[in-house]
Amino acid sequence: MRLTIAAVGRSRESPEQTLCNFYFERARSFAPKLGISKLDLIVIDTSRAATPDSRMKEEAEKIAAKLPASAHLVALDETGRSMSSEIFAGRIRRLADSGTRDLAFVIGGPDGLAASLRDRAEERLAFGPQTWPHLLVRAMLAEQVYRALTILSGHPYHRAGQR
Repeated sequence: MRLTIAAVGRSRESPEQTLCNFYFERARSFAPKLGISKLDLIVIDTSRAATPDSRMKEEAEKIAAKLPASAHLVALDETGRSMSSEIFAGRIRRLADSGTRDLAFVIGGPDGLAASLRDRAEERLAFGPQTWPHLLVRAMLAEQVYRALTILSGHPYHRAGQR
């Protein structure tokens, strides 16, 4: 399985992007042992179109063009399902075990994610009811991917139940 995070925003260096890169690099050491052949981060520039709807539409088209057509899409959305790290890890494992070839997490831009892409997603994931900066969501998702891979491999990084 190939796992991708596709996000709208800037790819410039920032503390959040450095953190995202840090967790993705750590995750890459676990990925092959778990049947994940590739971890990828795709960043699409924020649209400069005149209206929010046209910005979201343009961003969604650019994201969709970069993802495999058959990818299992998970949209990051405040109305999505919140889940524990263990459930998140289990979800990744079940998708890999069921033959999912591509898993893509999609993070919209400042205006959100166009309905065309959000509605195409098989799942919606939320990091709680709060609104988070998009760069921080990217870093948080990268950390949760890393945490999921450590859970699946039995690594002690995730210490739930050890208190």
